[in-house]
Amino acid sequence: MTKRMFYAEALAEAIHTSLAADPKVLLIWGSIFGLTPHRKLSERFRRDFADRIAYPPTAELGFCGVGVGAAMAGARPIVPIGTGSFAFRAWDQIQHEAAVAHYMSNGAVKVPVVFHLLHGIRGGGAAQHSQSPQAMLWNCPGLEIVLPSTPADAKGLFRSAIKSDNPTVVVDHSRLMDIEGDVPDGDYDIPLGKADVKRPGSDVTIVATSYQVHTALAAADALANERISAEVIDLRTLVPFDRETLFASIAKTGRLVAVDECPLNCSIASEVAAIVAEEGFHHLKAPIRRVTRLNVPVPFSAPLEERVSPTVARVVAAAKATLA
Repeated sequence: MTKRMFYAEALAEAIHTSLAADPKVLLIWGSIFGLTPHRKLSERFRRDFADRIAYPPTAELGFCGVGVGAAMAGARPIVPIGTGSFAFRAWDQIQHEAAVAHYMSNGAVKVPVVFHLLHGIRGGGAAQHSQSPQAMLWNCPGLEIVLPSTPADAKGLFRSAIKSDNPTVVVDHSRLMDIEGDVPDGDYDIPLGKADVKRPGSDVTIVATSYQVHTALAAADALANERISAEVIDLRTLVPFDRETLFASIAKTGRLVAVDECPLNCSIASEVAAIVAEEGFHHLKAPIRRVTRLNVPVPFSAPLEERVSPTVARVVAAAKATLA
């Protein structure tokens, strides 16, 4: 059975069912942007799990450190950071503590903490509220990284992140929160490390994550009007990374467009392109194309913000270029 839910509701469902199933799960409610404005959802958490919810001051370094320490002590804390840019305040706790504790303790210490943040160009966020730090996080060994794009994926992947014994960062996008979709009822988990073919195709593979999956799907619709069949792959997680699904698609199409909301340099798109160029070059019929945020700070101005963003038109143009 499934039911229609907003993305924010599916996210809340994942957290609520996890709290209900495991008394070790805690919620350090720093900020769940997109969920907090839904008053009924907030009240439901406070009513059902008042003894396992903490309301820390706005001090990311502090409450992320509390989450890491609680995880080392045996709890399974969920630590929403809010806007992705704020994660930089807690970078030391995320990268230098959570990510490396298991390795540095020779496996004696586990850190089953889940950090949640919202990345990306959200509309008027400007340079300090529009960061997409997932590529930087991918540069840090020891972290699992999850980027859902649909309500069903949000529930299934978040529940799996909470159950993982590894420190995990769930990266969401505020523009996803009001997207609707069918979500399975009850206990529903999606294994980490399994990409999803959101749309099958035969001419070109478009790989994306998070909100840019919807940009890629819109581009695929536009390409279909010109009789170009685009396959859209949603990676869903960066760590673990699903090479099998990616290479199966590229073996079929021979062409790749990587779409990403990080800036171009050292982006997710760049790493995906490097992986394919190194391990799957023999599949390619044309050069790989990358469509990312431009290498500039995100402006506050709406027209300028649009100019630096990955857009449907840019993805369509990139796909056509691989077929030229």
